[in-house]
Amino acid sequence: MFDTLSDRLNSVFEKFSGQKTLNEENVQVGLREVRLALLEADVNFKVVKEFIARVGEKCLGQDVLKGVNPAQQVIKIVHDELVDLLGGDTTELDLTGTKPTVIMMVGLQGSGKTTSSAKLANLLRKQNKKPFLVPADIYRPAAIDQLHTLAKQLGIPAYQSTPDMNPVDIANAALAEAKEQDCDVVLIDTAGRLHIDEQLMEELSNIKRDVAPQEILFVADAMTGQDAVTVAESFNEQLEISGVVLTKMDGDARGGAALSIKSVTGKSVKFVGMGEKLSEMEVFHPDRIAGRILGMGDVLTLVEKAQAEVSEEEAEEMARKMQKAEFDFEDFRTQMRRMKKLGSLDSILKMIPGMGALKNKLGDLNVPDSELNRIEAIINSMTNQERRNPQLINQSRKERIAKGCGLKLKDVNDLIKSFTQMRQMMKQMMGGGKGKKGKFPKLPGMGGLGGGEMPDMNALGGMGGMPGMGGLPGMGGLPGMGGLPGMGMDDSSGPSKKELQKKRDARKKEKKKKKQGRKKK
Repeated sequence: MFDTLSDRLNSVFEKFSGQKTLNEENVQVGLREVRLALLEADVNFKVVKEFIARVGEKCLGQDVLKGVNPAQQVIKIVHDELVDLLGGDTTELDLTGTKPTVIMMVGLQGSGKTTSSAKLANLLRKQNKKPFLVPADIYRPAAIDQLHTLAKQLGIPAYQSTPDMNPVDIANAALAEAKEQDCDVVLIDTAGRLHIDEQLMEELSNIKRDVAPQEILFVADAMTGQDAVTVAESFNEQLEISGVVLTKMDGDARGGAALSIKSVTGKSVKFVGMGEKLSEMEVFHPDRIAGRILGMGDVLTLVEKAQAEVSEEEAEEMARKMQKAEFDFEDFRTQMRRMKKLGSLDSILKMIPGMGALKNKLGDLNVPDSELNRIEAIINSMTNQERRNPQLINQSRKERIAKGCGLKLKDVNDLIKSFTQMRQMMKQMMGGGKGKKGKFPKLPGMGGLGGGEMPDMNALGGMGGMPGMGGLPGMGGLPGMGGLPGMGMDDSSGPSKKELQKKRDARKKEKKKKKQGRKKK
């Protein structure tokens, strides 16, 4: 999300480093590049022009505060303006008034209304609401069946409409049924078109007239950029929408729609779809999104996600097990499933301040789903006793486990070896992070480095030895991806001490030659 824009803006801010003051010359050069970055991100031209004018006005003539370099001041100014551009404060749903609250989901065909309706219903249920889904799209083939299927998966009641019914009649009958079932919120999935036409708008206006919705949410595909903003403007003129839901935000590297829609329509983005799963919808927080764009991370969202997956009691119990090296395969499987729900390792790193740049240097850290499924298959092939007592797994048991999951004996051996190393590492780190003689322990997967040595980031043999996200509040001491085969957990995955020493010696010789060359000149 916003990857391209984030990279461009961060490269601009780096150029301000080392400047003693913010003067007209360096500010104009920087703002020119910011303008280009925003235009390339498909942000509305008028919005960009006004944004640059406000930032320039605040930057020019400002003295550099003691202890704060110009780059930090510019970042602060741009951050504040981005927050305003994205909508300012977080805008919540209006769930006040007569129950049930009615929410109309509107938008063009293919924008993701049906899936977003189910995702929003799931999100509201987590907030202790009782949602009711209404399939009112009688035109798109299987649209009604799709919402019925999603409702069944979530265990949420839905109105049993059919394609031969009138959409307005469906909305009225569904509202009456929702009242009978004592539901809090009614979500109406309306029909879309490939383009705006009078028939569509008339139908939506009639539904609005009859059910008087408290919220009309316009659903748009974030990847369509300015097209989404233009369509939102048309819907707002005719229906007076109350907010926007942007789908496919996880795949939008530019972010033009999110940055333009508030300024153009006057309506805030309320929710964003962050993936295909029904749990992957987030409340839109402008300040947090601005932080992500500028590489500041978003720890609050990460902690909220983690707390939704693990209770405080479970976190304390897991930390106790890790400290005493009682962490078993049952715990490992549970934590691995939780990590999958939190998202990819790449997306988690982006939410941690300062880790975005490290992620870029290290490249793609994601573990393929097939690899995770393979590991889970091995663990599932174990008996309950073996999962809780890994030390019981001898050669004959390993052979049985390999046959049970349909994998090779080597795969089982690799997992058990990696798990044993990871458990030992956790015990050392949870016990204070030091090994013998006051040095940091040798971490598996970090290239076999000796205690106390700082590794060369280019020479790392994978991220296997990293403890993962265990230090974050609410993360329950998650082991991260450290123990997974294929993630560099094996001691042989990185360079040895001798190889590292050779590299250091070679660098020293190279520096010496350069110095001698300069002296001769």
